[in-house]
Parts: sequence; structure tokens; C-alpha cells
Amino acid sequence: MRDTTRATRRKILKIAGAVGATAFVAGCNDNGNDEPDEEEPDDEEPANDEEPANDEEEPEDDENGEAIEPGTRIEFDGQTSGWVGIEPEAIADEENPTLTLEEGEEYEIGWEEGDGQQHNIEIRDEDDEVVDDLETELAEEGGDDQFLEFEASDEMATYVCQPHEGTMIGDIEIEGNGEDEEDEDEDEEEAEENGEDEMDDENGARGRPGPRGSDRRRGRGGSGGERRGRDGRRER
Repeated sequence: MRDTTRATRRKILKIAGAVGATAFVAGCNDNGNDEPDEEEPDDEEPANDEEPANDEEEPEDDENGEAIEPGTRIEFDGQTSGWVGIEPEAIADEENPTLTLEEGEEYEIGWEEGDGQQHNIEIRDEDDEVVDDLETELAEEGGDDQFLEFEASDEMATYVCQPHEGTMIGDIEIEGNGEDEEDEDEDEEEAEENGEDEMDDENGARGRPGPRGSDRRRGRGGSGGERRGRDGRRER
């Protein structure tokens, strides 16, 4: 009897344990299904192939720059590939620099150093003609005889080496020295003043009284008319 009772209790305990384990496993599965997996934050930024637009515009280079000071000696190194600036400092090491000169001012231009090839220097106009015979003789070495003294004028357009005009050529820009503008301003002011004076003269002439007639100076009867006295007699 005791053995049967013990066997029965063991079966009950086994069944109860199995049921409990099944319930525990089911509960674990339910918890896993009900709760969604948490996604880990993605620290990586999305790739952007497009570069950000640059709203700032780059300033344009001023080819002319400031005018070279009057009386300056403009010196180049004569290389077949191009004129290389030496002096003034503003054009140093530049190839075929643009020369901005003041109209009516004196300058000197030429080359002191070279590459051993024959060069000369000429100043030409827009029609590619030499201006006022401003040209030197061909020479393999530079020096004082390869410099030109000249007065800047608006017809000057380029400085050129005649044998190598395809490479050794640079532009000349001429700026007004301001005197012409001052003269124009003075002429305009003088014209305005003259115009105002003429208008004043015309207005003054219109406002002056004209000559009075002879009958206004005279009495109603005229200076030669007759007048009657108190007694009725005529008087002159």
C-alpha cells in the first residue's frame, strides 16, 4: 500500500513539474514575441556625394591693376617664351604682364637680361604699327640701348619683340591722369554760370518799365492844350 502511494505521489510531482516547465517556456516565448527587438542607433551619417554649394563668388582678378608710377623704369628679362617682369616690383616674375600707365606721363621700358637669342622691343598701336618710332635694334644682349623713353598716349596698345611677336607680347593700358576730367568739370561749371548770368539779364530786362508816352507826362489836355481859368476865359 505504501509503495503504491509513493508511486502515485511521484507521478503527480513529475506531471506537475512538467506542466510548470511547459508554462515557463511558453511564458518566455510570449515575452519574446510581444516585445519588439530594440534597434541600436545608427551613428553613421548618410553618405552625401554632393558637395555643399559655395554661395560666395570668387573675386575676379583685376588684370590692369593700379597704374605704374610716372617716371618708372620698366625692366624685363628677355626670354623667347615671353617677357618676364623684373621691375617695378608689381610686375616681378610675371610673364607678359599688362602695363597700366598714366596718359601724358614719362616712362622708360626695355630689357637688361636675356637668353642669348636676338631680341628687340617695340611699342605698337591697335593696328600693329610702331608708335612714334619707338623700337630698338635687334641684339643678343640687353642694355641701355635696349630701353625706350616715351610719353604714354592712348594710341599705345602693346609692347612686342619683333622676332618673337607670337610669345613676347604684352598689353598696355592707358589711364587718364585726371587733368582732362578737371578741365571738363571747370568748363561745365563756367557754362552753367554763363547760362545763369544770361537768364538774370533776360529777367531783368523784362522787369524794367518801358518809356512812358508823351501824353502821360503831359496833362489831360496835353502840354500845348488850353486851360480855362476860374472866370471861364481860356488860358494857355
